[in-house]
Amino acid sequence: MKLPLLTAVMFSTLAAPAIAQELDATPAPDLPLWEVGLFGGAASTPAYPGADDRSQRALVLPMVIYRGKVLRADRSGIGARLLNTDRVELDIGFAVSLPAKSDDVGARAGMPDLNSLLEFGPRLKVHLTDTEISRLRLELPLRVPLELGNGFKRQGLVFEPRLVAETGDRSGVWQADANLGMVFGNARLNRYFYDVAPQYVTADRPAYQAGAGLMMTRLGLSLSRRVAPDWRVFGFTRYDNLSHSANRDSPLFRKNSGWSAGAGFTWTIHRSAARAWE
Repeated sequence: MKLPLLTAVMFSTLAAPAIAQELDATPAPDLPLWEVGLFGGAASTPAYPGADDRSQRALVLPMVIYRGKVLRADRSGIGARLLNTDRVELDIGFAVSLPAKSDDVGARAGMPDLNSLLEFGPRLKVHLTDTEISRLRLELPLRVPLELGNGFKRQGLVFEPRLVAETGDRSGVWQADANLGMVFGNARLNRYFYDVAPQYVTADRPAYQAGAGLMMTRLGLSLSRRVAPDWRVFGFTRYDNLSHSANRDSPLFRKNSGWSAGAGFTWTIHRSAARAWE
């Protein structure tokens, strides 16, 4: 990836529940308004949905957490909260995918590289249950992917409804997350991953035009532990089931499932004296 900050956003999107600084998503008066430190970790993911090759990344980068009433940079990513009630939140969130060079992906040999996709858009959160140490919510994000390295060319739409369950101990030492969802892409997004234009046809790669529909179902798990007041370690894994993908007939579609995994740490160097939302 060409921009380290975007790599950090992508990685934190994968690992976000595990690197939380607190269980409660709503900033509390006893939390600092901002924190700065370092974030480090390594992750391995499929080169693209349905690929039989993988992408790996390891990084250490600055970390900034900001708990403003509207602007936020925390475990949920970077965004702007537009609506916040006891049961419903509406914000704008971001996500980033890893790039894949065709030279490193056998199925795409001779085809254009897949650049990173910067995704952003509205995200509705509905809190279903909420207790002192656990909660369950429904998330309904709709994002627009923009292709980095190609003039921010728009590459369709992605809709990813999911259920998210979170829990932890009262002290905040241990925190865990599980999420289950589905990923849908419109025709343009699926064409980005699965189309084979006539000029890229080979003996074992026939022409193919992708359509809109389900891309995958997704299950994610994560766990984090505070090992010192300023240090937290985390691990996560994610399983994607693509057996019902709308474009499983594409010659670029090689596997019915894929997994991602990673581990890392956060180190908080300094916290603000101001409290969240003051």
